Parts: sequence; structure tokens; C-alpha cells
Amino acid sequence: MKIIHFSDTHLGFNDLDILNEDNINQREADFYDAFSQVVEQIKIIKPDFIIHTGDLFHRSSPSNRAITFALEQFKIIDELNIPFILIAGNHSTPRTNLSSPILKIFENFKNVYTAYNQEYKMIEFESVIFHALPHMNDETKALSQIELCEARIDKSKKNIMMMHCSVGASYLMAEFGEWIYPSDKEYVFKMMDYVALGHWHGFGAVGKHENVYYSGSTERTSMNDKRNSKGFVVVSLYDELIVEFKEIKIRPIILKEIDCEDYENSVLNIETSDVKDTIVEVKLTNLTALQSIDIQNSDIKKLFNDAMSVSVKREFKYTQNETNIANVEAVSLEDYFLEHIKEDSQPQEFDRLKYKIQELFAQYEETCNDTL
Repeated sequence: MKIIHFSDTHLGFNDLDILNEDNINQREADFYDAFSQVVEQIKIIKPDFIIHTGDLFHRSSPSNRAITFALEQFKIIDELNIPFILIAGNHSTPRTNLSSPILKIFENFKNVYTAYNQEYKMIEFESVIFHALPHMNDETKALSQIELCEARIDKSKKNIMMMHCSVGASYLMAEFGEWIYPSDKEYVFKMMDYVALGHWHGFGAVGKHENVYYSGSTERTSMNDKRNSKGFVVVSLYDELIVEFKEIKIRPIILKEIDCEDYENSVLNIETSDVKDTIVEVKLTNLTALQSIDIQNSDIKKLFNDAMSVSVKREFKYTQNETNIANVEAVSLEDYFLEHIKEDSQPQEFDRLKYKIQELFAQYEETCNDTL
């Protein structure tokens, strides 16, 4: 049995206020392109099943363009006659009952199966059961739905669990009001052949669980997500579980550094031939207060005219005469927090924590953007 697992496609996401030749926000178009690439790979791979673990759309009330694009792509998938199971994520789950769940629009496709309304749904086929647990706002209800899922496990068939939540990271995510899977229910994972997760945007296995995976997102909703490759997962369930990440091509994010201790030479020698149509992040290091006044972001951006977008981060030079708080304000909160953790942790522990911290700040930045 072969399954394609993808997630967090965030259709309708837009950013940077840059329009393409079709007068569409360029970043929004990038997310559509990423989704289309996965569909093209589905045609080639021809899996037995397709699963999507939440946040199909970026908002619970997406734009007409996002809905139209999704319907067109679902029509293509539906015509392949491959069962496609998807669940609601937190971005596509209305906070109140005043809005109708957006995933209802796909129920007329013959090969599409949806789970939403914060309720467990068992989707059964001849040889496999998909245990679909969409995003839950209510922790008490979530527990009852997990117990319902546990009761429906059939050991004579393959069992696939699908969720959109945070597993094993409550100390990072609880403050955002997201669904945290209860740690005392993780034993359920051992009863499953595969546990497909959505919500975290980086691909990877979860802790000690050999069969629990996040597929990651198909595009980047934050500059803090630049470290992660994007794509989907091919899951092979035969004699043993094999999980293979397949990368897709997305718009590159390129990092550049200008050392302000030798500003003129650093600018003169910086490489600019590799930035065409990319998103560029420039970090100014060893910057003094006086230099900060003289060096304008507009001048830095002119160095990378071929880039789609350029952002500038300023990292001030620390001296004995400067206070700690000035340094905190100059460096990004993420970098400062990582440095603090590094000072207080053993190397192995720091390596374990840093990716979780980076994902935390990516989620924070995304949440802040959504409130604008």
C-alpha cells in the first residue's frame, strides 16, 4: 500500500505586497504553484490513497480565488479515482458556529472524504481504516474523540491516524491556544500502522515514535521557516513502514551578511549574481549606532535589484558601554532567545531544542501577521 501524505498548503496566503503579471499577489501564487506540483507528482506516483492533514486554506473564510483554485485541483485529483482523505486544521476551523466549515464544498466529489466540525470520523476501505481527527478547539471534547478513535481500531486491517495538532511540545504551543495532543494518550500511536500529522511546518518524525510523522508544509509562511525543505511524504506500508520525503521546488530564500566593521569592502565583495527572483534576507552585523543612522535599508536593497524581495536585519555591535537591553532590542527576539538557551544548555540539548524554538517563532510571526 502506498500513500501520499501532504499538509499545511495554506491556499490563499499572501505576503510582501508584490503582484505578478496576472495581478495576483506573488506569494499567494507561489502557494498555488506548490500545490500544483504535488498534484503533478500524484499523477506520476499513482498512490493507493492520498491524505492531507489540515490547513488546506490559510483562513477559515478563504477568498474566491483560493476556493476556485482548490476546486479545480480537486477535480483533477478526483478524476484519478484515488481516494483522497483530508481533515480540517486550525486555520480552516471557524472559531464560532456563525461560519460554515469550508471543507463541506468538497463533499460532492466522489473520491474525496472530509473530516471537520471537531469530530472524529472513521473512513473505512477494504484493507485500511483512516482514523481522522481534525483540529479541536475544546480539549475535553478532543479527549472523547481520541477515545472513540481508539475503540474503532481494527487489527485485521491497516490503521492510519490523521491529526492536525502539536505532539510532544505543549511547553511551546499551549500559549497559542492550539490543540495539544495529550501525552498520556500517545500509547494509541503504537496501535497504528502510521500516524500522519499536520500543523508543524517542517518534515520529520516525532520523538521516540517511529511511525509518527509531520509531512511539513508545501511553502513557507515565515522567514523563520527558511531552514526547512518543502514537499510531501510517500508512505509505503508493506512488510515494513518506509517514509520518504519528496522535495518540491519553491522560491528560494537566500541569506546575505554584511560586516559593518569593514562595511565598504563587505558591500563591494558581496555576491549578488544568485538572487534573481529570490527572497533575500540581509543581516548587517557589527553595526554601530552611528552607522545605523547612515546606512539606509533602501541602499541595501538596491544591491539586490534582481531579487523579488529584500529584508534587512540589524545586529548591533556590543560594547562595554552598552546595556544588555539595547542589545536585546537590536538583535531579533528569536536570535536572543536561542543565544540564551545555548548558554544554559549542553550542546546535545541545545541541538534538540533549537529547531523547536525556531518553529515556535515561525508560528508566532504567522499569528502576528494574521492579526494585521
